[in-house]
Amino acid sequence: MHDIKWIRENPEAFDRGLKRRGLQPLAGHLISIDERRRAIIRVLEGVQARRNAVSKEIGQAKAKKDEAAAQELMAKVEEFKTSISTMEAEDKAAQKELDDALAAIPNLPLDEVPDGADEHGNVEHHKFGAKRDYPFSNKPKQHFELGEALGQMDFEAAAKLSGSRFVVLKKGLARLERALGQFMLDLHTGEHGYMEVAPPLMVQDEVMFGTAQLPKFAFDQFMTARNLVQYLGTIDGQLEKLKLSQGGAAEVAVSEIDAVASDKELSRSLWLIPTAEVPLTNLVREQILDEAELPMRLTALTPCFRAEAGAAGKDTRGMIRQHQFTKVELVSITTPEASKAEHERMLSCAEEVLRRLDLHYRVVTLCTGDMGFASQKTYDIEVWLPGQNMFREISSCSVCGEFQARRMAARYKTKEGRQNRYVHTLNGSGVAVGRALIAVMETYQQADGSIAVPDALQSYMGGIKVVAAK
Repeated sequence: MHDIKWIRENPEAFDRGLKRRGLQPLAGHLISIDERRRAIIRVLEGVQARRNAVSKEIGQAKAKKDEAAAQELMAKVEEFKTSISTMEAEDKAAQKELDDALAAIPNLPLDEVPDGADEHGNVEHHKFGAKRDYPFSNKPKQHFELGEALGQMDFEAAAKLSGSRFVVLKKGLARLERALGQFMLDLHTGEHGYMEVAPPLMVQDEVMFGTAQLPKFAFDQFMTARNLVQYLGTIDGQLEKLKLSQGGAAEVAVSEIDAVASDKELSRSLWLIPTAEVPLTNLVREQILDEAELPMRLTALTPCFRAEAGAAGKDTRGMIRQHQFTKVELVSITTPEASKAEHERMLSCAEEVLRRLDLHYRVVTLCTGDMGFASQKTYDIEVWLPGQNMFREISSCSVCGEFQARRMAARYKTKEGRQNRYVHTLNGSGVAVGRALIAVMETYQQADGSIAVPDALQSYMGGIKVVAAK
């Protein structure tokens, strides 16, 4: 969320930032809404002051036993109340209009972010490792070819259970995925200073709003169908038939369903988290932290759920683009002065995962047209997949400035205690476990279709050094 005060004072800079994002100027429109709101407040305050003054005069008139004057003054107070009520509604509407407009505008890029319209404008930062040569004559296979041949990656079974973009992992591959997640958590908590958290996987509207998944990206999310009132509306006819055929027992069943439907806790809807960034970052919402608590570094290994809206036809085979996947998330809460250094630190922590696994990768700085809605600057780590013969994203590390903090009302008290300031938030994948599994499978594949287990994972695999069909 942007600061309207800053926009009023820096309209040209705001519009320049929007232009770099490929958006039209909006400062003038936002300022006009704000001026209208402020004009309403000025008139409202004047009317409230006059009402208070007249209210005092009523007491004075009554003290003088001038009932006629008192009645006349009381009538004026009622008129003021009506005017105040109308203006308060106008103020509330103007404030909502401004808030809604601000909530739909992405964060502004930092000066050093390269300009560009899409991923083709991204700039390579550095690389680690090199492409491997494979001794077998056939070209390296893709992960789904390897997994299906091993009998340990089953997309057909998943489709019967859940539809497309799901997978069932079995035996050695299931254990390898679990090993990757545990390895990453141990690395980040044991060596990188992150605190492990096990957060809820379902969150409320305001939590999704805080990290900017709502309102703009609602169609990219999964929502729980908890509203039983809506559900009951579709089966009313069935319930009536049940009453007629089953008598008293059905009456009891229907009354129990009605009771559940009226329970606000059970009827409310929740969002499945698209990433642990959402609950982890919101742990500081509506709080005033002490500066001594910062930086706060949090990590979690969770399932993630994404609707992949607009992804029709993209990566339809394999595990690259799934509705459900596992990821280790990194979140930092820090001061404005330390956020850029924390961003570089977070990137190095995510990179270390791939270095320990000896995977070839590169880091790119995303351009203005490719970075996320809440980001000021983003590094993507792209791992090399021999089977696909290309780099694919495995981690994004973003610094968001105070953009999310304003939406969450998350602040900190300075060491001197003189003021409260908004924290800066950062998030990154440390890393996506499913894509790490893909990278390990394709990188460590052997001539017979088995998968050699990287040295860093062997202790998590119970000594298993090769994932094979038997």
